[in-house]
Amino acid sequence: MAAASRRRSRSRIAVATTVAVIGLTAGLATGCDAVDKAIDCVQTADTIADSVTGLQQAVENAANDPTQTDQSLNSIEKDLDKIGDKTDNADVNKAVDDLSKAVDNVRTAVKNGDNTPDISPVTDAAGELTKVCTS
Repeated sequence: MAAASRRRSRSRIAVATTVAVIGLTAGLATGCDAVDKAIDCVQTADTIADSVTGLQQAVENAANDPTQTDQSLNSIEKDLDKIGDKTDNADVNKAVDDLSKAVDNVRTAVKNGDNTPDISPVTDAAGELTKVCTS
């Protein structure tokens, strides 16, 4: 768990640095709305990263509490809705769609009785969303 905490901490530092760079660069080239949207995207992507970590832990502990997986999936979907509502960027929307599909596939696998679904597509799609939000 310490390694996961360190990764999360490094991830947050990287996101904070990226937000600062985006804010400075975008502030010179565009209006405040674009900066606000970029920051919202990065913040929500960071929240999704935390939710994906929670999903990984929920899948690992599914035998103890199978409802955690469903709660983690719901959390990711809620965060995806926030991003989708706030952007008109085609790359961000594609990343959101890909992550939504990955979440749906995990949900379907769980409903079909898979107690340890492969969540690597969710992790990969979340990483892509973070990349798109920070580029």
